[in-house]
Amino acid sequence: MTSEIRKQLEENLSSIRERIAQACQVSGRPVSEVTLIAVTKYAELDWVRELIDLGIRDLGEARPQQLVTRARELSEDICWHLIGHLQRNKAEDILPFTRMIHSVDSVRLFEHLAKCAVKRQSKPRILLEVNVSGEQSKDGFDPTELLAAWPKIQTCDSLEISGLMTMAPLGDNAEVARPVFRRLRELRDRLRAESDGRWQLPELSMGMSGDFEIGIEEGATLIRLGSCLFEGLSAE
Repeated sequence: MTSEIRKQLEENLSSIRERIAQACQVSGRPVSEVTLIAVTKYAELDWVRELIDLGIRDLGEARPQQLVTRARELSEDICWHLIGHLQRNKAEDILPFTRMIHSVDSVRLFEHLAKCAVKRQSKPRILLEVNVSGEQSKDGFDPTELLAAWPKIQTCDSLEISGLMTMAPLGDNAEVARPVFRRLRELRDRLRAESDGRWQLPELSMGMSGDFEIGIEEGATLIRLGSCLFEGLSAE
């Protein structure tokens, strides 16, 4: 069974890497600018171990407790990304295990993380989550709200603000994601310009299994892939 899982994962990875390379070619970008984050929320632990053995080192979890549990079970050299909603009472627990938090979606959470970082004498890397599409079902800053809060946010010394994250509307046509991703990139550029060079905001986390090529074409540096990565596998 393990050999079958490995073969399927190898095929999926090969296909995905080819698609990443094609999207980079279309947009005139080097492949090295794009990091594949394997979203393991619904993946069996054996699948995750096989992925690690195949060289994947960036793993993403939506649930803080599962991230902590798996980080303790797996290799210490994994770069864990929290991509799901984070409640303030869970923030300090995940800091020792997380390379980057993609889902800082409010000023209150930002300020709480800043206090936790000071307490732990660490400087976590975070992304500000933006609800570009305006869907009520999605978390994140409204773009106007973030622009208003930016003068205060950018003075923070205890967090490394690495960039922005968003989720596009779900749908059968990946092109609906393009204006959302483009607006995130434009918002990043505006925040960068208004920080007087202090924050370069190099990372844009945008693009999932159904729209990651559009994300790359619009400037994504981090793509969050789950279903397409584990396609063809079924839980026991």
